[in-house]
Amino acid sequence: MNTLKQEALTAIEQLPDTADIDAIMYKLYVIDKVRKGREAIEKGDMISVEDLARESDAW
Repeated sequence: MNTLKQEALTAIEQLPDTADIDAIMYKLYVIDKVRKGREAIEKGDMISVEDLARESDAW
């Protein structure tokens, strides 16, 4: 797996030269969320679909 810095640099390089700061920040935000999601899965920090459905029904 790439380092976070390398992953961010690669993502930014793939954006068009006309990308504004909002596009760059959004791309970095998505990278952060995906990395945190993968880490949670590796730790077993997740809930089943059934539990999620029950939680959403409570709203």
